[in-house]
Amino acid sequence: MSPASAFDPSEDFASRLDADDPLRHFRDQFLHPLRPDGQPAVYLCGHSLGMRPAGARAFVEQELDAWGRLGVEGHFRGQTPWYSYHETLRDAGARLVGALPQEVVFMNSLTVNLHLMLATFYRPAGRRRCILIDGPAFPSDLYAVQSQIRWHGLNPAECLLTVGPRDGEHCLHIEDVEKMLERRGAEIAVVWWNAVNFLTGQYFDVPRLTAAAHRQGSLVGLDLAHAAGNVPLNLHDWAVAFAVWCSYKYLNGGPGAVGGCFVHEKYGDDLSLPRLAGWWGNDPATRFRMQLEPVFTPKVGADGWQISNPPILSMAPLRAALALFDDAGMTALRAKSERLTAYFEFLLDRLPPGRFVQITPRDPAQRGCQLSLTVHDRPRALVEKLETEGVVCDFREPNVVRAAPAPLYNSYHDVWTFVDVLGRFFGEAERGP
Repeated sequence: MSPASAFDPSEDFASRLDADDPLRHFRDQFLHPLRPDGQPAVYLCGHSLGMRPAGARAFVEQELDAWGRLGVEGHFRGQTPWYSYHETLRDAGARLVGALPQEVVFMNSLTVNLHLMLATFYRPAGRRRCILIDGPAFPSDLYAVQSQIRWHGLNPAECLLTVGPRDGEHCLHIEDVEKMLERRGAEIAVVWWNAVNFLTGQYFDVPRLTAAAHRQGSLVGLDLAHAAGNVPLNLHDWAVAFAVWCSYKYLNGGPGAVGGCFVHEKYGDDLSLPRLAGWWGNDPATRFRMQLEPVFTPKVGADGWQISNPPILSMAPLRAALALFDDAGMTALRAKSERLTAYFEFLLDRLPPGRFVQITPRDPAQRGCQLSLTVHDRPRALVEKLETEGVVCDFREPNVVRAAPAPLYNSYHDVWTFVDVLGRFFGEAERGP
């Protein structure tokens, strides 16, 4: 039986699915943005900014209180001393991305961490001077990679290689990536790839990609901005060299939340690797010798790439968010996500044809929770209609509407409401003025 055959398009059916959802209680652990009339909005924008965990305030207030009571002594005293605060995120973060604890550190932001990683892992030499990326790449990734190539005195027009969708298509074929690696692999130093593409929501076969790159002697780094907290990850076993991610999307860490970084133990244990150094990456045993310790000695593991002391007030909300992921478990979240997005797709398929095209893969193994639609007629008017009806998603030029039902806090009725608004909008367009 196909998933669609188990669904019914009625609103009552959506409510029954919610009543049977074993994760439904997590919805109450988040604060839902409100419509102008004070009712909760239908929030399908976790791919851009996740909702606020209800428990985040307590964690922030705890550190504000410690700051007020203890001042500088808060680094070593109090309920959660700031000196080791980043370690409170390590285990849960490692479980979420499939890593060993020492392979993960929360620090900086995604793009800053990308630059730090490329400073170590992009070391062009001889013929091996290129970086291979997926297209369309998120602008920050593209700008960072271009600037790194220029930093080494090279030309991005020659050293930046891209594999994009085939003509007339929206998603990539892994076979095309493998062919590029077979043709140009001896020139490729780093494969920098989005595990989930920001625009289409395509989830890539990372083990297959990594194997193809390793056959050519290329390192693999991953952007997990749209993957962490969205899809199952197993970074250690996949043997990627490094990965970086933000924590404000599916991880619900808050606007501008601290980013995450993974360095495989193969490299994290190698203290001879070049890196851009800062005092917080130094061996903690000598970190506070200050002027008495003029030589940088990196700490083993991902911690050795830290630059500055942790941003405590930015990290605090993430403790609440990661606790919810640990409580729910990624296996259960993925199971709900697949069913929730399959239901979303089922409802979309019942709308009149010709108004939009789903550009996210239909195979559940090749996507997370996000579905992206190219809207043919008045896409901005559709987004305005959704906003008026209290539905929050987003729009990407020229005509892409992205909606992501996050399994931690979204319901089947949320999805039903989104599609109901689409149906009424297209029906009004059909009838005309």
